[in-house]
Order: sequence, then C-alpha cells, then structure tokens
Amino acid sequence: MRYINELKENERVIEFYLCKQRQSNKSAKTGKNYLSLTLADKTGTINGKVWDITRDIQSFEEGDYIKIDASVQTFNNDLQLNIKKIRKAREGEYDEADYIPVTDKNVDELYKKLTDFIASVENKYLNTLLTNIFLNNKSISEAFKKHTAAKAMHHNYMGGLIEHTISVTEICDFFASQYENVNRDVLITSALLHDIAKLRELSDFPNVDYTDDGELIGHIVMGSEFIGKEADNIEGFPHQLRSLIQHNILAHHGEYEYGSPKLPRTLEAFLLHCADDTDAKVKMFETSIESSAVSGSWVGYNKILARNIRKTEF
Repeated sequence: MRYINELKENERVIEFYLCKQRQSNKSAKTGKNYLSLTLADKTGTINGKVWDITRDIQSFEEGDYIKIDASVQTFNNDLQLNIKKIRKAREGEYDEADYIPVTDKNVDELYKKLTDFIASVENKYLNTLLTNIFLNNKSISEAFKKHTAAKAMHHNYMGGLIEHTISVTEICDFFASQYENVNRDVLITSALLHDIAKLRELSDFPNVDYTDDGELIGHIVMGSEFIGKEADNIEGFPHQLRSLIQHNILAHHGEYEYGSPKLPRTLEAFLLHCADDTDAKVKMFETSIESSAVSGSWVGYNKILARNIRKTEF
C-alpha cells in the first residue's frame, strides 16, 4: 500500500484509494469538463484531477474504492494527483483498515479518564447528568469511543472525538486549579459534553460527512438541546444550572464568525472556549508537521491557520 503521506512530487502512483468527494467542473480556459476528486486513506487526503475524461476513466461514485494511475504534482504548495486511469476496485483488492484513520492513543485509557472525570464531579445533578449520558447509555458510550471530532479540520479520525474531549477536559481541569472563581464542576461537565452532538452531526466511517441535521442545525445547537432534555429527565435539576451548562455549549466556539450562537458570558464558558480552541489548533500544527513530505524546517502553508508552519529543531 502506497499511503498518501508517503507520496512524493513527480512520482507515478498506481494504487487503491477511497473516493471521498467527486465533482464535475468545466475548465474556464478550455471549456472542457474535468473531474475534481478528494481521495483518502488512513493517513490523510489528497486532491486529484482528471483533466481528460476518456475510456480509461471508468464509472465510479463517491464512497467507492477506486484504483488509479496518476502522477504526483505540486499545486499551490500542496501535492495533487494528475489522474490518467480509474476503475472501481473489486472485492478483495483492498483492506478497509488501510482507509480508516485511527487515533494513536489507547481508547480504553481515554475512556478510563472520562469515567474518572465524571467521578470527580461533586454536584449531584451534574454527576447524574454525565452518568446518564456516558455510562448508562451504551449506544452513546460505544459511539463516543469511535467517532471523529471533525470532518477535516482536527482530530478527523476514528477515536478523535474522545481524544479531543479528554484533552479539552484536562486543559479545563488545569484552568480550574489555576484560577479563582472557577466552578470546576460546571467547567468539567461542559468540557465533557461540549462536542456530544458530533455523534449526530457527522456520519460514521468510512464516508464521514455532515448529516442533514448537521448541515441544518449543527452540533452546537443540537448539543444544547440534547443536554436540556437530559437535564429535564433528572428530578429537581436546577433551571439556572441547566442554563449555565447550555450556555457553555452554545458559546464554546467563542465568536459569532466561528459559528458560536452566543459569546462566552461566564468565566467557565470563556475557559471552555480557550481550551477547545487551543486543542484544535495545536492538533492542526501537529498534523501539518507530521504529514509534511517537505525536508527542512519549514513544512508549508496551512490554509486553515493561514500561516506557514515551521518545526522547532534545535
């Protein structure tokens, strides 16, 4: 298997990849139709172009495993495939394990940390809320161990959701010990639940994409609604406490421009946003460094972070 993160400029590659996206476009220069593809394996994704749609480009759809014959080129500082031949893969020609990226962390250890954090929450209502969601609901607990945290931006692999959640919670736990006036129970509960609706926003592997609810509503609003319903099922759950947790979920993206329905208006909401933003962006730095095929200290321009990334070598 020739993995995507191993590809080099100017080499020829004949290999099987998962077609995650397929778009048919028309060239502004020539007026000819061409295909723009996003191909994937467990190491990442790469853009591919089919400039000449001939008989060598056989029928295939998004979600198919396909065999390609292509050359590797560089376009706008990113590697890109110039594809000459495509056919749909036959059964037995590929191993699905090569196409599903997986966290390098131990998921059982991450889940143990999650249960430890739940046990550390002293407020009986919040402890019950977390217990009902993560421990008593087996469908949620099992899905939470396997789900991705994003389609593309960060932690976009199997186990990414629990990895990201635990990292954010650990940062919040530090914040709670570092600063006065922080309600740790509220902050830890919000950290553990901040991305719970990613389970509904994004479909499962291998074809991770936004669901209808994900596109129309989004995980922030769905998460707030879900937590509200779960809180209502707990007898005597204080309305103000419910509102504080929901606010933290609604505000955890921090800014309106990043899809946050509310700006953080409590200390806990602000700290949750800082932890979430830090963990996501650190993962983007790490991914840029780890996936770069460029030799030297500068690994290339990251479009999401809008900057050129340099490794710190001393």
